[in-house]
Amino acid sequence: MADEHTTGGLFKAKAITEDEVFAAVDAYMADPTTALFIMGDGYGLDLNAAVRSHAWAAQTVANPDATDHLKRAAVRTAILLARPEKR
Repeated sequence: MADEHTTGGLFKAKAITEDEVFAAVDAYMADPTTALFIMGDGYGLDLNAAVRSHAWAAQTVANPDATDHLKRAAVRTAILLARPEKR
């Protein structure tokens, strides 16, 4: 059973869309300091904190040898495992 308190759980519950997850990744990639990203019906997520708190994602985005595709996958993983707050 999905943890509906994570972005991934909200996605599985159809509270947020795949496009919103992609938009969150795009937002982080454009500005890694993004502190608030709103998705779904008012779920806010600190993208910067989500990536910093996920060890693999933080290491991957800091690695100059990592490909853009790998960085995006790491950021997506961190976002899906993060716990957005209802606003």
